[in-house]
Amino acid sequence: MLKQRTLKDKISCAGVGLHSGKEVHLALKPAPVDSGIFFLRTDLPNQPTIHATAANVTATIRATTLEENGAKVFTIEHLMSALNVCGVDNCEVDIDAEEPPVLHGNSIDFFRMIKTAGVVEQKAYRKFTRLEKIFRVDADDGKRFIMALPYNGFRVSFVSVNPHPLIGIQYADFEVTEKIYAAEIAPARTIAYEKEVDALHKMGLGLGGTLENVIVYNDEGWLNELIFPDELVRHKILDVIGDIRLAGIFNCHIVAAASSHALNTQLAKKIYADLI
Repeated sequence: MLKQRTLKDKISCAGVGLHSGKEVHLALKPAPVDSGIFFLRTDLPNQPTIHATAANVTATIRATTLEENGAKVFTIEHLMSALNVCGVDNCEVDIDAEEPPVLHGNSIDFFRMIKTAGVVEQKAYRKFTRLEKIFRVDADDGKRFIMALPYNGFRVSFVSVNPHPLIGIQYADFEVTEKIYAAEIAPARTIAYEKEVDALHKMGLGLGGTLENVIVYNDEGWLNELIFPDELVRHKILDVIGDIRLAGIFNCHIVAAASSHALNTQLAKKIYADLI
């Protein structure tokens, strides 16, 4: 049986939200056993808490949104991804806006923050460590799906399908360890199509995006240099790791075809409902 884990020390950062473009300060703090990961909105009266569980997912348009106690946070998947890989069961996330800072548009900064703060074992045991059966969610179009299979470890296999000839079909398969995650997954940035940027802005999305934190492409090519030739699918895997953490920490093999935040969180809800 594995023990629960939390941060050893507090650590903080600041920046702007990817979608809101608003300045935000964020602090990660140790938390008691069985408290889980929860956001504390320090900018709101009474500082409401929002627990990072699948049951609290309310929206998945371009990001994962959580709501509880009359408050919300969104674009939490990059932070949750890093917390998942580092095996953090319990963590208080103090935040003074609706959205964590985008930083470099990936999870490497959050991963480094957690490693700098340190992770320590707690006295209580982790309640759940591995899947015992297969869970699957299919999209209405019959073409996209995501599934979680019992597995002795944590592995993600993902095929991404993009109609743009610059990108096309990308496939990646990783046995997810801290070392592999830090080198191969966490640096992968979020992506945008240049022709969609104005429409996103009109929707109040992508207001904090820049060429420093988003890889952007148009019909001629990439506007910035890629870290990986298949950076898109690696970022998709990063997101899956964050979204599935909303069901808990457990060993499994995730297999996904053109999955999205909507499908990812539906799978997390299915697993979470089976566990409670």
